[in-house]
Amino acid sequence: MSKDVLEGRHFLSGDVAAAEGALAAGCTFFGGYPITPSSELAERMSRRLPEVKGIFIQMEDELGSMAAILGASWGGRKSMTATSGPGFSLMMENYGLGIMTETPTVIVNVQRGGPSTGLPTLLGQGDIMQARWGSHGPYEVIALSPESPQECFDFMIKAFNLAEKYRQPVVVLMDESVGHLFERVEIPPKKEIEIVNRKISTDKKRPIYEPDEDLIPPMPPVGEGFGIHVTGLTHDERGYPVITAEAQENLVRRLNEKIRVHADDIIDYEEFMTEDVEVLVIAYGITARSARRAIIMAREKGIKAGLLRLKVIWPFPTKKLRKLAEDIPHFVVAEVNNGQALVEVERAIRRDAVFVGKMGGEPHRPEEILKGIKEALK
Repeated sequence: MSKDVLEGRHFLSGDVAAAEGALAAGCTFFGGYPITPSSELAERMSRRLPEVKGIFIQMEDELGSMAAILGASWGGRKSMTATSGPGFSLMMENYGLGIMTETPTVIVNVQRGGPSTGLPTLLGQGDIMQARWGSHGPYEVIALSPESPQECFDFMIKAFNLAEKYRQPVVVLMDESVGHLFERVEIPPKKEIEIVNRKISTDKKRPIYEPDEDLIPPMPPVGEGFGIHVTGLTHDERGYPVITAEAQENLVRRLNEKIRVHADDIIDYEEFMTEDVEVLVIAYGITARSARRAIIMAREKGIKAGLLRLKVIWPFPTKKLRKLAEDIPHFVVAEVNNGQALVEVERAIRRDAVFVGKMGGEPHRPEEILKGIKEALK
């Protein structure tokens, strides 16, 4: 049995499953700082990384953690960190640095109730907009949302693949309930796991940020004679700072477009009982599990309800929702915050949706979402 892939059937928490998914994806560097409810992920990596000749470093804080994984990525490692709301806030400056320098890495945010210290050990889903807009400047992001320990494993592999393919930090927005939930996790044989490795530059004369036709430049290997200059300043294709409007236009527009033009390939969602629907529920993470049961309860009462579960939150499936809104008259959004995905849903469907929200601490009961479904029909 391969040490980096624990093949077979296991009973794991979401946090531990995420760690195993990262290892299966080829992660060999973790830089982080312990914070509830993500600490179990870090603890697992601290034990497992030495088994695969990887490196685990507990940094002095989350700012240093984010800087460390960016540096490790440029050193040729697949790297990651894990945190929760307060730590995610501290990572935002270097999150932007990772986007500007096109550094592939993965950030797991096991969300808890906020703002501030909030509810350290209890559920929250309030970091959706922070993942999208937490740093400064115009940029595009990729953020995934698992609903089970199995998806925590699977989505970590997907997150690393997306990070390497698009040369960008990728966020996995777990939540406390999913992170602490124990369920069966099936880990396939290593040979069956699809891995995307980074596109490496081979031409030492080629500018290190000169993109291919897909708008993504190959990444030069460090220590092999390439002229490398990495900066968060606006830079030209050589990586050297050029503080002009023209350079900003060329660089930042490409950084945005490399995600936008590939959005349809990145966006992912699950449709549950969406045939002949009069009320569509939008949910993600642990809330989607309650929503699925609410849909079944509604159907038992003769209500034609369905669920669209967001597996990828960013990029947002605007075109899909806009298409669905042509035939579906009523929408419900359920999430553990004060309406963050709601804003995007209403923007997409161009009308109001019924909101079933919570401030944090506990997941929705199916009856609460069913009530929202009935309200929508009124």
